[in-house]
Amino acid sequence: MRRSSTFARQVLLVRVGRRDDDLTPTEHRYADRQRRRYGLDRLSRPTLGVDPTLGLDRAGIDAVVPVSPAMPPMAQADEAHTIPLLPGERTLARRMKFGLVNACTLASLMLGMLAIFLAMQGEVRIAALCLIACVGFDGLDGALARRLGVASPFGAQMDSLADMCSFGLAAPVVVYASLAGSVSTAAAAVACALVAACAAIRLARFNVSPKDGRFFCGVPTTMAAAVLAVTVAIGLPVPGAVLVAGVALLAFAMVSSFPYAKLARLVKLPPWLWLAPVIGALVDIRLTFALIVVGYLVSGPVLWLRQRRTA
Repeated sequence: MRRSSTFARQVLLVRVGRRDDDLTPTEHRYADRQRRRYGLDRLSRPTLGVDPTLGLDRAGIDAVVPVSPAMPPMAQADEAHTIPLLPGERTLARRMKFGLVNACTLASLMLGMLAIFLAMQGEVRIAALCLIACVGFDGLDGALARRLGVASPFGAQMDSLADMCSFGLAAPVVVYASLAGSVSTAAAAVACALVAACAAIRLARFNVSPKDGRFFCGVPTTMAAAVLAVTVAIGLPVPGAVLVAGVALLAFAMVSSFPYAKLARLVKLPPWLWLAPVIGALVDIRLTFALIVVGYLVSGPVLWLRQRRTA
C-alpha cells in the first residue's frame, strides 16, 4: 500500500508539472519508470529542442508536429533576374532604332492628351485633327518596328496602352465635346462611355487572341477612332440623335465577332473600285465618307454570313 500510495503521488506530481530536481532519489526512480512506461522519455530528448529537466516546451511541441502529406515542402524561389526590353543583340544601333519606334508611340500618346485638352477648351475640330495624327503615328510605330527588326513584347504592350489613351479615352472626349448642345448630356455621355468600355475590351481581347492575317475580329480600335475623328473634323451634317446612334453602333462593332478585312486586303482590290470613292470625294466628301463607313460596317455581317454558309 505504501508503494501504491507513492506511485499515485508520483502520478499526481507528474501531472502538475513538478520538476525532477524537486523529487527525492526514490521518487526519481518512479519518475523515470513513468517516463519509460508512458513514452515521455522519447519526447524529452535534447535533440528535439527540449530541456530534459523541464519537460516539454513550445519548441519541442512544434518539433514533433506531423507534416501534412498534402502540403509538400516549398522549394526556394529562384533568384530574380531582369528581362531585357529589347530581345536579341543590344547594340547601339538597335537601341537607337528601338528608341525611335517607342518615340512614335509616345507621340501618339501625347497627341491624344493634347486632343483632350483642346476638346475641353472647345476646339473640337483641332482636337479631331490631333486624333487623326494619332492614327498616323500608331501605324508608323508598328511599321517601323517590323522593318527595323526591333519588335518586342514591351513595344506591343506600350502600343496597346497608348491606343487606350488616344483612341479609348481621347476620341470619346472629343466626340462628347462635339455633341454638346445638339443632344442631351446623358445620351452623349452613355454613347461615349460605351466607346471607352468597348475599346478597352477590344484591346484586351486583341492582346490575348490568336492573330489572323486576313481579317480583324471586330472593328479595330484605331479605325473606329479614325472614323469618329473624321466625322468631327468634316462636320457631318446629320441630326444629333443619328450621331449618337452611330457612335453606339461603332462601339458595339468593336467588340463584335464579325470579320472585317484588313487594310492590306483592301489595297489589293481592283483599281477601278477606288475610282468611285475618289470621284465621290470630289463631288461631296461628306456623303462619300458616310457611304464608305456604312459599307465597311455592313461588310462584317456579310462576310460572317458567307463564312457560315460555306462552313
